[in-house]
Amino acid sequence: MTRKRKAAPDTGLGQADRMARLGDFARTVLGHEFADLALLDRALTHGSATRQPGASYQRLEFLGDRVLGCVVASLLYGRHDEAEGRLTARLHAMVEGPANARVARGWDVGPLITMEPVSRAKGLAESDNVLGDVAEALVAAVFVDGGWEAAARFVTRHWGPLMQAEQPFLNDPKSSLQQWALKRRLGMPEYLVVGRDGPDHAPLFTVEATVRGSPPATGTGKSRQEAEKAAASLLLKSLDA
Repeated sequence: MTRKRKAAPDTGLGQADRMARLGDFARTVLGHEFADLALLDRALTHGSATRQPGASYQRLEFLGDRVLGCVVASLLYGRHDEAEGRLTARLHAMVEGPANARVARGWDVGPLITMEPVSRAKGLAESDNVLGDVAEALVAAVFVDGGWEAAARFVTRHWGPLMQAEQPFLNDPKSSLQQWALKRRLGMPEYLVVGRDGPDHAPLFTVEATVRGSPPATGTGKSRQEAEKAAASLLLKSLDA
């Protein structure tokens, strides 16, 4: 089986080449033709890469979070004849970090994120936090560029597959921990890599998961994502106890 070749970071490209690459990415992967590619560029610019106010994806992320939630809530209401509590659980599971990062990984968007080299070397471009933020920023970019209908089509296309009746991500420990924290107004759980051992071809990550007001829990795994899930699972057990 042929392995999909991962795109190389484009941080060394000139601006014209980058915009051309972004235009191709928007058409072929995102399914939206941008009238203003600067919006897409901003949605893919991490805060470490610029000191100019409004030049990173943070403001777009703020807007995208609201647009995404509204579109998904509307779709869930139409597709699932369930009680409010179950719809709320589905909504939280589908529009927060783990699910958004899952969608962004499907785009292989990490190499396109403009980021300070040290931050990229730390793996931030492939972290759930950054990828989830980028996914929300891209929703906002499509909304600002093309309006509500374009944003609704975009969200339906890329988040729609997560709406099947039973999806494993609904029971993912990170999603469950997130729902636990959000219901109690404690904010989002935080994950910190506190160790990385072993050779490059077989690393072992150690991650600490925390929720405001509770002692942290530490988990290990062969990838950062695996370690985060292990830590979330252990923290959930301690919180339930």
